[in-house]
Amino acid sequence: MLTIDQATYDAIVAHAKRDHPDEACGIVAGPEGSDRPERFIEMINAAGSPTFYEFDSTDLFQLYKDMDERDEEPVVIYHSHTATEAYPSRTDIGLASEPNAHYVLVSTREHGNNDGPVEFRSYRIIDAVVTEEDVTITPTEESTP
Repeated sequence: MLTIDQATYDAIVAHAKRDHPDEACGIVAGPEGSDRPERFIEMINAAGSPTFYEFDSTDLFQLYKDMDERDEEPVVIYHSHTATEAYPSRTDIGLASEPNAHYVLVSTREHGNNDGPVEFRSYRIIDAVVTEEDVTITPTEESTP
């Protein structure tokens, strides 16, 4: 099961809506081995495509270097589908290389970048086997100054 706070959920959905009709993509990092998505990192879709996403290789290298220095790992890897349901495509499955990550898909097909609900689903993808999992959204904790 994926447990994610409201602010992170809202940030992922806002990114997906803002980039529509192109696919949006990004990562939510968390402490290694914790399964806690804590640090939202919006990425640029280097493909600039409504049917495909690609992390910029230089940006991705820098992000992994940064996560390594912070003892973090990608807890959530997300992207949007703009014309199809929130289910991993064959390409998505082939690119899934993080066995501990939650792969979140957001479909903006119904309302695009307008107000309205999106389809938000999470999967584990291990050795090309896709397993959907429940998503629990928790209140965002207020940080104390």
